[in-house]
Amino acid sequence: MTTPTLATSRTLGPAAWHEAAAAHARRADELTTARRERRARSETHPVDDFLYDYYGLTPARLRRWHPGVGTALGPAPEDPADAVPPHAAWRWYRTDDDGVVSLDVATFLADRGSTVRYVHRLLAATASRPAFAGCFGLHEWAMVYRQAEHRHPLPLRLGQAGTDAVVETHRLRCTHIDAFRFFTPDAVPRNQLAPTRETQPELEQPGCLHANMDCLKWALKLGPAVRGDLLLDSFELARDIRTLDMQASPYDVSSLGERAVAIETPAGKAEYVTRQREFAERASVLRSRLVAVCRTLDPGLDEDA
Repeated sequence: MTTPTLATSRTLGPAAWHEAAAAHARRADELTTARRERRARSETHPVDDFLYDYYGLTPARLRRWHPGVGTALGPAPEDPADAVPPHAAWRWYRTDDDGVVSLDVATFLADRGSTVRYVHRLLAATASRPAFAGCFGLHEWAMVYRQAEHRHPLPLRLGQAGTDAVVETHRLRCTHIDAFRFFTPDAVPRNQLAPTRETQPELEQPGCLHANMDCLKWALKLGPAVRGDLLLDSFELARDIRTLDMQASPYDVSSLGERAVAIETPAGKAEYVTRQREFAERASVLRSRLVAVCRTLDPGLDEDA
């Protein structure tokens, strides 16, 4: 890995970064309203809560605004206390002699360089492959195949026997380890592939709903190097994907106000593929932005791509 000599591409004055942080907080609050209201009532939601529970996410973490690598935050000339960026006290930030605060790239890479390299390798490899759109969301069906107990407190739309029949009359071709690892024992040998953590960079492909949902995971892993808007864009995409994931699942989601996408039918398959491709296009943009973050952190990654 090369030692970066990153030049700040822009510096935001106090008025600009105050407004950016406030706008980010407003957008984050809008996106997390339902979660926060449910928590206040001690309620859960099997669709929406997944993003928070699986990715270890909180509304407060989404609300925290980062300017991203390459953007610095300047103090006011008179330097009143409220014009000093709070980032100055946050991990992986540095304050120069002139009071300008920015991401300390060298320190961040010293701590998280292996993560940056892995995320770059995985996302660049994923982006290089064609999208496969023939899985029809059957990973969720494989997670309840021949299983008496299920992960979600929702009834199966077709019952257990009907659900098992769908699995048995379709080909399973799941490429994503974090979906495959939840397959029931009887479903595992039915999958055409056997994804592992080690083979993830070789198997991940841009049509996979979970790989695209994981743009949020990688944005979180890159932490303060990721601009606030990129984090929230990744969250919005993951939320939209999760909705389809459950609509196309074997669960009856009508009690949640959601309609089923019946992937066991030709019409349901067609709708699933159309929406899957739309998500792949959105994820492609986010994935490219995340790859750019990695390469800005460590320009030497361009040589390894």
